[in-house]
Amino acid sequence: MKGTALPVALLLLLAAIIAPTTAHTSEDLVYGYECRAGLCRKVELSEENFSKAISLPVCRLFCGSSIGTLWPKPTGAVRLDTLMRQVDISFIDFNITGIARKEKLWKAAENRWMDMIDAKIPDRKILTRGGYRLTVNVNTPDDVAPAKLTLDTDESYRLDVDTDPSGHVVASIAASNFFGARHGLETLSQLIVYDDLRREVQVTANASISDAPAFKWRGLLLDTSRNYYSVKAIKRTLDGMALVKLNTFHWHITDSHSFPLEVRKRPELYKLGAYSPRQVYTQRTVAEVVEYGRVRGIRVMPEFDAPAHVGEGWQHKNMTACFNAQPWKDFCVEPPCGQLDPTVDGLYDVLEDIYSEMWELFSPDVFHMGGDEVSTSCWNCSLPIRQWMKAQGWGLETADFMRLWGHFQTEALKRVDTVANGTQTPIILWTSHLTEEPFIDEYLNPERYIIQIWTTGGDPKVKKILKRGFKTIVSNYDALYFDCGGAGWVSDGNNWCSPYIGWQKVYDNTMSEIAGDYEHHVLGAEAAIWSEQIDEHTLDNRFWPRGSALAERLWSNPNESWKQAESRLLLHRERLVENGLGAEALQPQWCLQNERECPVDAYDAQA
Repeated sequence: MKGTALPVALLLLLAAIIAPTTAHTSEDLVYGYECRAGLCRKVELSEENFSKAISLPVCRLFCGSSIGTLWPKPTGAVRLDTLMRQVDISFIDFNITGIARKEKLWKAAENRWMDMIDAKIPDRKILTRGGYRLTVNVNTPDDVAPAKLTLDTDESYRLDVDTDPSGHVVASIAASNFFGARHGLETLSQLIVYDDLRREVQVTANASISDAPAFKWRGLLLDTSRNYYSVKAIKRTLDGMALVKLNTFHWHITDSHSFPLEVRKRPELYKLGAYSPRQVYTQRTVAEVVEYGRVRGIRVMPEFDAPAHVGEGWQHKNMTACFNAQPWKDFCVEPPCGQLDPTVDGLYDVLEDIYSEMWELFSPDVFHMGGDEVSTSCWNCSLPIRQWMKAQGWGLETADFMRLWGHFQTEALKRVDTVANGTQTPIILWTSHLTEEPFIDEYLNPERYIIQIWTTGGDPKVKKILKRGFKTIVSNYDALYFDCGGAGWVSDGNNWCSPYIGWQKVYDNTMSEIAGDYEHHVLGAEAAIWSEQIDEHTLDNRFWPRGSALAERLWSNPNESWKQAESRLLLHRERLVENGLGAEALQPQWCLQNERECPVDAYDAQA
């Protein structure tokens, strides 16, 4: 059906299948849609043409695209028959096999899915009664292994929707595990729409979709140290991620600004380090967030950034250098400054306690140790550090301070391995001076470390990391730092990474362009929100719908540019809002209702 209008016979078939069960008066007349030349065109309705009308959601499912309004677009074969069935929402059944020991997990996933269907209905009082029964069958054979997302998890699924002669609709999802099946449910929810002309919930009567992600790592990073975010706001972000099959929430939970994480073995850290007693992530609430993410197919991965980016909470330990030193620009990239002192033996016992409780709370399959923006001038301003280095026979040159950094990383990693029971958990580090030549060869093992790239996508240092065999996660700031674009906060003008990054640049930020021949070393990517100028009140419109653009890049890795996705994204943005996310508006609503009439070059090809 690509690029062709729906035939008149098909419009009549749709009208016959979904004809209203009650008479409509002139007060009910609104706009409807017709598919013309592969585009949904708005038409004014009358009593005469109402019976042949199609609502916008129905029209967009079938008109001009083989994938309808699905987001992210599936990577396998898609078949959507042009037939809709009214769903009786009081007769939706779930049959789930292969879920021994996972009943609670699946029940939570089922309840969430039903909430999503309910969110499609603007007013139950006017919902047309009747319709057909919908049965959802889910088959996952892994009934023994715990449902935990790892780098080896198969997230593929197959979805088939069929209708029997009685009108009973059966949706069948087959997957290797909970996570793939959950993605199938997400796709199924997008094949169910609310028809505002007939005031009924409808489902695609026949469909088949095979799907699997292009990249294993599809994430968002949220910094909760610079500004605190409520658990409610974090959960809302996880909801948005689940809608678009993002699978990693990178929780940058502490920094020099605050230490809001409860560590029971070291309570002084959060008692001194949190902004207030109310702004602490207790172990109970962290466990709640981790499980909330798991139900939505998301790993919640903690980052404990060190040896830099520490300060508040560490005041009385004599384990830091340059804490809140002034003028700050001489010691760090933003206030307050602070770095751990790697020469203090007791430091590593504290780190082990922090790591131990993070392991208990998060059970990470991958752990982020930070390693970002270490300042040699900070360490060099400390007399005890300089004396310790001289006692080792070291100098005080840059290479010597890099050696100190390597010493810290080695000793800290030993403590990670202790709490991880020697499982050799993969470790993520940010790009830094430590990941540059020659230090990367001296201190980092590509079999153990994953490097998260935050430099520009075109930085030649990226290829130097990749050619050494390091797996990477891409977060190039020129496309994936969603806090860019705003006023300066430590200076006049705009913030350091301005301008604002549009969703189009996010969508076209391809891993192949960044990695070239080494794309096979790229696990995926993350978009980041660093929270100097963002808090929970402005969070949603910073992540969404740009996070959705990233999701399609990582799930589908399309060959086409953002232009082919624009009209789908407009409708997808409405779905985000429908599910409680304050997603940024992309265009006037008129453009949503008048497909392809807004792009400046829409008619250039016809000229």
